[in-house]
Amino acid sequence: MIHPTAEVSADASVGLGTRIWAHTHVREQARIGANCIVGEHVYIDGEVQIGNQVKIQNAALLYRRLILEDGVFVGPQVCFTNDLRPRAVMPDGGLKGADDWQAGLTRVGQGASLGARSTILSGLTIGAWAMVGAGAVVTRDVPDYGLVLGTPARLVGWVCPCGERLVPQPGTGLRPWRCPKDGWERCLDGP
Repeated sequence: MIHPTAEVSADASVGLGTRIWAHTHVREQARIGANCIVGEHVYIDGEVQIGNQVKIQNAALLYRRLILEDGVFVGPQVCFTNDLRPRAVMPDGGLKGADDWQAGLTRVGQGASLGARSTILSGLTIGAWAMVGAGAVVTRDVPDYGLVLGTPARLVGWVCPCGERLVPQPGTGLRPWRCPKDGWERCLDGP
């Protein structure tokens, strides 16, 4: 289902069962997997790769050189940047062209969740099942199952694939962390 007001390039690929809502723009060479939900007013730049069963909430901005693996949740107004040194013009005053900027590759692992209005800087990896808090500014990689909050985002704990915050178990260094909801356990280091 593609809403009549959405603009989807003929050169984009959209998987079966995916729903694209009003006023969304999907650029050329973007690939969206099966059974995804893309909310209203979302911008998906050229060459962005989106896995299966991904949910992208309203007004999210996904710029080129971005890979979202299966099952990722992108909250409302999340912004993925893609230029490590943004400028409109060159030092000589000439307008920057496509070859004058440096886009970093950003990857978001399976099942990760990005809270509303979080900002993800270019060239980072957000691990599988990680969780980024609302409004966080992510300036460094996030490990698998990591919970990051704040500006700049800092690792403050760990989360279960079910979304619950893990509780540390007795031990030192690499120690077990357990989910209070379903008992899932994983050995993790820090914070």
